Amino acid sequence: MKLLIQGGRVIDPANNLDAELDILIKDGKISKIGKNLKDDGVEIFNASGRLVTPGLIDIHVHLRDPGYEYKEDIVSGTRAAAAGGFTSVACMPNTKPVLDNKSVAQYIIEKAEKEGFARVFPVGSITKGLEGDSLSEMGDMKGAGCVAFSDDGKPVTSGELMRCALEYSKPFNTVIISHAEDIDLVGKGVMNEGFVATELGLKGIPWVAEDAATARDVMLCEFTGARLHIAHVSTRGSVEIVRAAKKRGVRVTAEAAPHHFILTDEAVRGYNTNAKMNPPLRSAEDVAAVRQGLADGTLDAIATDHAPHHIDEKNVEFNIAMNGVVGLETALALTLELVSDKVIDLNRAIELLTSGPASVLNLPVGTLTVGAPADVTIIDPGKKWTVSANDLISKSKNTAFDQRKMKGAAIATILGGRLI
Repeated sequence: MKLLIQGGRVIDPANNLDAELDILIKDGKISKIGKNLKDDGVEIFNASGRLVTPGLIDIHVHLRDPGYEYKEDIVSGTRAAAAGGFTSVACMPNTKPVLDNKSVAQYIIEKAEKEGFARVFPVGSITKGLEGDSLSEMGDMKGAGCVAFSDDGKPVTSGELMRCALEYSKPFNTVIISHAEDIDLVGKGVMNEGFVATELGLKGIPWVAEDAATARDVMLCEFTGARLHIAHVSTRGSVEIVRAAKKRGVRVTAEAAPHHFILTDEAVRGYNTNAKMNPPLRSAEDVAAVRQGLADGTLDAIATDHAPHHIDEKNVEFNIAMNGVVGLETALALTLELVSDKVIDLNRAIELLTSGPASVLNLPVGTLTVGAPADVTIIDPGKKWTVSANDLISKSKNTAFDQRKMKGAAIATILGGRLI
């Protein structure tokens, strides 16, 4: 199959490319990039007035498969990804059974290859069963296709065990992803500690619960010389810790989720359970700091932490509602809000959704280099639309942005040369 994408504004941060060009795709790969390209028997896609970028990448997604398919599965989750412009996702290990062995990794990879609508890169657990007691068989999982290791959803509370995980990851040249949270400081907290929590009568989670854990893991990273990635950064302090560590040459990277750079804890008013997540929505000062971290390179990627839950798990009292929101179908437009707000420019926005996340996990995607897989996202930056939870492709509808007016959307997602 041959496809010629004509006349779009091609933005490929990995190659410092930003120009009006054509892209020729043959046999699932990028064949040529240039002006006025022609070829026999080719299907034409007119991208005039559109952005043409590498396929978007989300390195923090919960597909819930195996074990929680009533919330999401590999098919529905990757369909949601494709609808949002994502061609690659990395899925977290808090499944049932836990992704702590090569058999579960192989199941996920094989199902995604047969039935999925995006590339799926599994992230194995750091500890067996996510129980924090002993290391998983990281070598076996790496060999089976896992691209990183994390106990996401739970912190590794033992400093010694986290040190061992970092040491053990070094020969595999892989990254440990930290869910930075001091659970003793979190206690029974359900939202950010502050004025809104006090008014609502809800137990708060102080910023130091995240910052203390971030600091510990960054110091362990520095001590071991391993690679560390901090997931879902939400506080000013964590941004500052990562920024200072990078200046010292520590091998640390970090990500931010759209809900943490768009919303504050004010969104919880009305006991809105779709504004309940972990880490929680923070203060306006924290949001500003996260935005600055995205702008100045402290934060390397935007990742959704797509966390689908059944309506019955959200339509309950705030204290007992599950943490998390879906994000794959809204992330692109929310990222473009940073551009319209002049926080970052368009090239930086695309970098945070393509080459940035690819670099964090050493993924073989995120570029339009000739010979690379033809994963391409075509974006209409002026498309206006309104989020409707009921219309989301994800099985779960727990969005924090229902009825929000958006600008910018993926109008075509191409995976391995196929328009999906």
